[in-house]
Amino acid sequence: MNYESPVTAETAEAYPADLVDENEARSRQRRRWVIIGILALIVLGGIAFLLTRGGESGAAGAGDDESQLPVISVITPGKATIQGKIEASGTLAARRPLPVGSVGEGGRVLSVPVDAGDWVSQGQVLAVIDRAVQVQQIASANANVDVAQADADLAQANLDRALQLVDRGFISKADVDRLTATRDAARARVQVARAQLGELRARTARLNIYAPASGLLLERNVEPGQTVGAGSAALFTIAKGGEMEMLAKVSEGDLARLSVGTEASVRPVGAGTDFTGQIWQLSPTIEAGNRQGTARIALSYSPELRPGGFASATINSGTVVAPMLPESAVLSDDEGSYVYVIDGENKAQRRSVRLGLVSAGGIAIAEGLSGNEQVVLRAGGFLTAGETVSPRKVDADGN
Repeated sequence: MNYESPVTAETAEAYPADLVDENEARSRQRRRWVIIGILALIVLGGIAFLLTRGGESGAAGAGDDESQLPVISVITPGKATIQGKIEASGTLAARRPLPVGSVGEGGRVLSVPVDAGDWVSQGQVLAVIDRAVQVQQIASANANVDVAQADADLAQANLDRALQLVDRGFISKADVDRLTATRDAARARVQVARAQLGELRARTARLNIYAPASGLLLERNVEPGQTVGAGSAALFTIAKGGEMEMLAKVSEGDLARLSVGTEASVRPVGAGTDFTGQIWQLSPTIEAGNRQGTARIALSYSPELRPGGFASATINSGTVVAPMLPESAVLSDDEGSYVYVIDGENKAQRRSVRLGLVSAGGIAIAEGLSGNEQVVLRAGGFLTAGETVSPRKVDADGN
């Protein structure tokens, strides 16, 4: 028999309201705990997964300690033939400057037929000096020669006549001797007068200023109307043969590597071309103030080479065979220059070196390396001696 017990309003009143609310609260609480449990399981599964992966990676790391070492680029420089070049700067000058001044008594300048920049020949007149007074003195001295010559002719005639009368007894031997002495004195006076005339002519010839040698006239310091004398400063300056030179300033160490005859390339400021020359003289002394010496580079004449101008020079200093390193590999401190070398145990070792020629390709190592070492290319300043690294061999360019 089936019994139905429908819930009607009357029967619902039989269930208390707080009992219904309690059931709903319990239901929500059960759902909440279910959700929390599910989330806890997910979290625990994730932790277990991470622990498992961590154990695997830890095992791999424990077997590969090198993964924690810094990777350092190294190069093996070997040895190369290096063309040494020394860069220097200095001024241009005449190789043999000839100052020319007045060597005579001087006087007023009448004309100056040359100007700076002209080529002059040996013996060419550079300045004409007034010689009016000297001309009169020469005329007077010439007249004195004529007077002395007349006296000498008269003395010779008197002696000739006396000699004709000696045989006849009209004149004594003593008179002949006296007339002979008079004749000799007159001849001597002629020589004196002629010497005085020659002296005046020579002095007059020295009034004009002449070029002592052929060359390029660099300076003209005299004008017409000016009075000059033997004590005057140089009136002209001539570059003998037009030859020029560069006075290149080089360090004490570089000067020791140069020799006479070494070729050099010189470029004046503002010039678009280089001029080839040779060192013809090295300074025998070093300037105490800057520890530099002078290499004198002979140059042929060219209009672009102006004495007093500034120029730069590239001087060949010979070739050497040595290891070559980039600048980044060479370090320095108070103890000097050094590099880091990686030994067979991959440890960085400091190696002191002595630097040689410096060129566009790098720095030559004169002492300290054989060329077969693994040299740290970069980051040497961050290493310490004895530090273990992971070397990676590259070329000089870092590739």
